[in-house]
Amino acid sequence: MSTPQNGSSTTTIIQTAVNENTDKRDIGGFLRRQVQQSLAFGTLVVLFIFFSVASPNFLTWSNVSGILLSTAVIGILALGTTFVIITGGIDLSLGTGMALCSVMTGVFITNMGLPVFVGVIGGIATGVLMGLVNGVNITFLRLPPFIATLAMMMIAGGLALVISGVAPIYFSSSAPDFKQIALGTLIPGLPNAVLITLVLAVIAYLVLSKTLLGRYTFAIGSNEEATRLSGVNTRRWTIFVYMFAGAFTGIAGVIIASRLDSAQPQIGTGYELQAIAAVIIGGTSLLGGRGSILGTVIGALIMSVLVNGLRIMSIQSEWQNIVVGVVILIAVFFDSLRNRART
Repeated sequence: MSTPQNGSSTTTIIQTAVNENTDKRDIGGFLRRQVQQSLAFGTLVVLFIFFSVASPNFLTWSNVSGILLSTAVIGILALGTTFVIITGGIDLSLGTGMALCSVMTGVFITNMGLPVFVGVIGGIATGVLMGLVNGVNITFLRLPPFIATLAMMMIAGGLALVISGVAPIYFSSSAPDFKQIALGTLIPGLPNAVLITLVLAVIAYLVLSKTLLGRYTFAIGSNEEATRLSGVNTRRWTIFVYMFAGAFTGIAGVIIASRLDSAQPQIGTGYELQAIAAVIIGGTSLLGGRGSILGTVIGALIMSVLVNGLRIMSIQSEWQNIVVGVVILIAVFFDSLRNRART
């Protein structure tokens, strides 16, 4: 394939690459995507009904509010990693990265005495920096995304412990209003963390469907080589994708720190698996080139309802892990079936 000579040819090749491997303009693929989202929503309804019948404590406003708050953290992480997985990549550093962003927020606000606004920006910037490092390692050092982000997972977890001194950093004395970021109610009855998640979901949808970043995200995941030959700097855009996802990790770190009113250096363990599972359950393909924000939101709700319901039923934590692991296996299996059907 020769390199195109003008912008029109570039646009044509990129669009061809996207349409070749995504379901947006393929009627059969579109129907499969709609069926997937319908099944995911149906699963959410069934889980909600089952746990409501199994435990009278499940269908209470305090518990539903807790589900929405936990969905906020998982959902924000999942929204960011949706972009990464659509490119055909993976990010295993979500959980410990979130913990590091939380700790850095605590360092800026409590230890350094900076204003809350500056601390929040610093926490989000930490996530963006991690995304930058991940992106550079993957694109320029040619490390597989699994290895690059696995290394970042270990580095971020270690840094969170070292920087915090293996102890929580509390905000109650230095910034008593910090918890209002997540637990306040700008809209009566709706925690701010849930409102922030909804706003971020809309932003993620608009970026994925209406901007160059979203367009190139699909193009890279569909056919990176064709996209590169069309004149697109795929390295740069891949780095942008990981930085964008890193910003969501930073926001999740701020939200969970606000929710707990403290920065817990060990809080992130396991969150990356739940977030990735939410993305896959929502219909995003692990092979890249296909995904949706609505599906990710539904997937995040499924994971939160499942974990919360198991806790409400007093299922032991080890069995909770087994059930979540089985759900991940099932999600990946069905993703594999969908990919076989497309070939």
